Amino acid sequence: MPDDTDRFRLHVVSEALRLFSEKGYEATSVDEIAEAAGISRRTFFRQFRSKEDVVFADHEILLAQAQEHLAADHDDPWDAVCDAAMIVFERFSQWNDMATRRYAVVHEVPALRDREIVTGFRYERLFVDYLRRALPGEPDLSMVQFSASVTATHNYLLRRMVRDGARTTSEDLRAALADIRRGVGRPDALATDGDGEMVVAVFPRGTAPRRVAELLRRRLEEGE
Repeated sequence: MPDDTDRFRLHVVSEALRLFSEKGYEATSVDEIAEAAGISRRTFFRQFRSKEDVVFADHEILLAQAQEHLAADHDDPWDAVCDAAMIVFERFSQWNDMATRRYAVVHEVPALRDREIVTGFRYERLFVDYLRRALPGEPDLSMVQFSASVTATHNYLLRRMVRDGARTTSEDLRAALADIRRGVGRPDALATDGDGEMVVAVFPRGTAPRRVAELLRRRLEEGE
């Protein structure tokens, strides 16, 4: 949950986005944002470097929360990345009005659209860097592809919610991420000897033991 500093920053973000929506991004001054938020210009600049920064301040909070989640111990690093994406989505669901206003503002300002692309890539990079540390023996391409897929799926469903007003829920994202997850960490090979008495399986290094057991059970059941 946001701490006091984060709640303060979110209050300023909310007021800034309201003004940007009403007056336009370029026509709104820092002084007007500070007045609407009930703070001084000096306080504004202690928290934000610019108007552009205030537009994306909630992302900074969520990136920190995702990073904190990934810094904890996890049995399955792949699942940990999916859970981090869920944390971000659930927070934006709670901040739906603010996210919707930001989408409208960003859509109108090319510089903000560019910043949004960079911000989205920071989540993907966070996931890749974490997987590289957690699964040093895993093929790098697998980690990059997985992180890109998780990020793109999250962004697609979030965009449907804030742009189209679609009723997109956390369960929708969870189901979509589960589909991605099923394609990772499966045995590279599963075979039996000529008499069908011995099963040989090859897994990526670092696959969690419970995941090995689950996948073996599924594959053996499929072969019955």
